[in-house]
Amino acid sequence: MATVTKRDLVVRISNETGLTQRQVFDVLQKTLDAVTADLARGHTVVMRNFGTFEVRQTKAKVGRNPKNPGLDVPIPPRAVVKFKPGKEMKEKVAPILPLIIEAGNK
Repeated sequence: MATVTKRDLVVRISNETGLTQRQVFDVLQKTLDAVTADLARGHTVVMRNFGTFEVRQTKAKVGRNPKNPGLDVPIPPRAVVKFKPGKEMKEKVAPILPLIIEAGNK
């Protein structure tokens, strides 16, 4: 599977809309900045038909140092961002599973 970068998205959207790459980049960056800022405030961000981003807290736990497995390492609770895809995204992504499995067997 290929990796798509922010730059790839900017070029594709620019070509499809006729906007300059700079304009597309600015809008995309402002969107990402706004999503990040809202998540940093603890808000949930819902993008209909795309998905939902929300902040969740992981519990404190005890880990192990791989170099010294006998040593307990306390891991504090922390905030993590979880993404739940929307219905439309799930429906579009679901058919690629056979392609992923097939690619993995090569």
